[in-house]
Amino acid sequence: MAELVQASHMLRIATRGKGFTDITDELRRWLGGISAGDGLITVFVCHTSASLTIQENADPNVCRDLMRALEVFAPEGNHYSHHEEGPDDMPSHIKSMLTDVSLSIPVMRGRLVLGTWQGVYLIEHRAAPHERNVALSYLGRGAGA
Repeated sequence: MAELVQASHMLRIATRGKGFTDITDELRRWLGGISAGDGLITVFVCHTSASLTIQENADPNVCRDLMRALEVFAPEGNHYSHHEEGPDDMPSHIKSMLTDVSLSIPVMRGRLVLGTWQGVYLIEHRAAPHERNVALSYLGRGAGA
């Protein structure tokens, strides 16, 4: 039986404010750099006002429509009890709760198992640009194992 390989890394992702940032290529590069084989990658955003999702990567209108839908679910304003950090902070926490802060993605032959039109996105829920930390963890076999 082949030995298991474990690797971890912290990505630092710059956002431009509210919106979706495709991080799929960063994940692919990292997996290639550690010579991943078959296993599982866990992706975790280390923040409470940003989140992760797997969504369509072919039409940018999908991400725009999803962002508008999240705005409907959690509109900005000072009507929240928690408002000390601005009118976009509490809605950002709600949006983060509605989406994901952690994803587990299978890896086969060193490649993310994603559908043809799927990409991995960091969603920035705050209006201002931020630097976000995304923790990566791979557990599986190495390439050639």
